[in-house]
Amino acid sequence: EFPLWPLEHSAEQLLYAQPALLEAQLAQLQLQDPERNDLCLLAFGGDGNEDVFRNEVDYVQQLFDQRFGTRGRSLALLNHPDSTERKPLATLSNLRLALQGVAQQMDTEQDLLLLFLTSHGSDDHQLYVDLLGLPLDQIEPNQLRAALDDSGIRWRVLVVSACYSGGFIDALADPRTLIITAAREDRSSFGCGPDSDFTYFGRAYFIHALNQVGDLQSAFKLAAEEIAEREAEEERLASEPQIRVGAEISAQLEAWQRGFDPGPALTWPMAEQPEKPVARIGKVTESKFDEPSKFMIQESNEPGTAGSPNR
Repeated sequence: EFPLWPLEHSAEQLLYAQPALLEAQLAQLQLQDPERNDLCLLAFGGDGNEDVFRNEVDYVQQLFDQRFGTRGRSLALLNHPDSTERKPLATLSNLRLALQGVAQQMDTEQDLLLLFLTSHGSDDHQLYVDLLGLPLDQIEPNQLRAALDDSGIRWRVLVVSACYSGGFIDALADPRTLIITAAREDRSSFGCGPDSDFTYFGRAYFIHALNQVGDLQSAFKLAAEEIAEREAEEERLASEPQIRVGAEISAQLEAWQRGFDPGPALTWPMAEQPEKPVARIGKVTESKFDEPSKFMIQESNEPGTAGSPNR
């Protein structure tokens, strides 16, 4: 039996701490380099019930810091019991404020933002946001688009890893945006669950493809092929990851890539992995963010096997 609220500090204290936590993260960001096109990274882990989303946020931030030049230009918003004193929560409000704060450190006319969001997704195209049962707002495509537009950031790479995440594409698309999603608008993606360390998409795109090549679009092609092969072997309905490339974004990405040589690959597991939290929510709640017969907290087989639950 786990307590319903396993953290030492109260929910009110947690929410009250958010402005200071976010301000501290933003204060660490470096000003942009006027001599080149910079890439900034903002990672968002929406569901605090499973380690897999924490793992992906931590890994992606370190990968881009080490390999793609975002050190000093990256921050993470994360819902997880073991990060509440170190990182701001992944909420819609914090996302809006973080985007505005990142924009203040960028040259929004030339620099790029990579926004990575990982969580569960619903068939009506909402991104699931939860920590220990707090009644947090879910994120809809139009809300994400409004937050990006309000920030003033023009050049965008948006990676959404969730079931049905292709449903975000139409709302987010414009000529200066590259959008990558883990699944088609009407398909599940795979690999979450309490026993998983990475989703199928996260492993294929970030751990495998982006450690082989330094081009975001070429990496997507490699990842999509790997995912299709794996899902076929496991006799799953194909998730069909999606990509949409705005008419103007490729030239901007090429200009960014000319400004640096990719750093060394980052292995997984990383040398320093966060310890697993000692407590979890004990109540199992039904959710629309999984198949009707699934639950938010589920049993699964070993990571990466056919028993891993849908996302």
